[in-house]
This record gives sequence, C-alpha cells and structure tokens, in this order.
Amino acid sequence: MTQTSTTWLTQDAYNRLKAELEHLTGPGRTEIAEKIDAARQEGDLKENGGYHAAREEQAKQEARILQLTQLLRDAHVGEAPPDDGIIESGMVVTATIAGKKRTFLLGSREGAPELDIDVYSESSPLGAALVGKTVGDTVTYEAPNGASIEVKVSKVKPFKS
Repeated sequence: MTQTSTTWLTQDAYNRLKAELEHLTGPGRTEIAEKIDAARQEGDLKENGGYHAAREEQAKQEARILQLTQLLRDAHVGEAPPDDGIIESGMVVTATIAGKKRTFLLGSREGAPELDIDVYSESSPLGAALVGKTVGDTVTYEAPNGASIEVKVSKVKPFKS
C-alpha cells in the first residue's frame, strides 16, 4: 500500500515546476529523441558511447518527468497553512535538534531552491516526527544512520515568501 503526501508549494514554485515539466515533455523529449537518432546513425550501437549517453540522459529525463508529475498532482498550491501553531507542510519551524538550534521550512525542496533556508520534507525522518506537533513538544526520531535524535520545538509559523 502506498501513501501519498500533499506537498505545499507557493504559486511561483508551482508555476516554475509546471514550466519545467512542460519543457521536458515537449521540446525536451524532442531534443533527446534527436540526439538518440543522430547517435544511432553513427553505426554499431554496442560500442557507440554517444548513443548510450543519450539513452542514459533520456532515462534521467523520464524519471524527472515522473517525479514532477507526481509532485504537481499531489501539491497544495497557494497560501501557507493557518497560523495555528501546528506543524505541517508550509510551516517554518525553529527547534533544538541534538542540542543545536535550527530553523527550517517543512515542505518540498523542489518548491524552495531559491530560498535561503533549509527545507525538510514532511516524509523525511525529522519531518515525519514533527508533523502535528506544537511549540513545547519534544520528540525523538531515528536518523538514517540509526541514531536517536531529540528535537524540542520552540517556534512554529507559516512560511511567508
């Protein structure tokens, strides 16, 4: 059973990602097909580095198309969540993590590449541990390396671009 999560995106981020998807599924696919065709015409495909490189590029492009399609399909676009103090996607969280005070946005890295703030996905170990928590809550989550890390929430506010 798979679980889909809604990702919060600003309208600007949604528009940027949608434009990237439109390019990849239109002119991007045409460009890569032309590269493959040109390399194919060079001869023996077994030893044709250009052909194999173009096919690899095509595979990466198709994976990105799939990723963007899913992200945009499941995205919540628009205003940040309400200022109710509950941690969810679209909130800026200040917390003490393993003894260090950190501030980050809970959301999609795709939606915030131009921001000067760390971004954690709500499906990351840290994000999943914090969703639904409020100021004053302390949680422990398991990091990818297996360590248990304590997090104390000190501030929660909606993201403002």
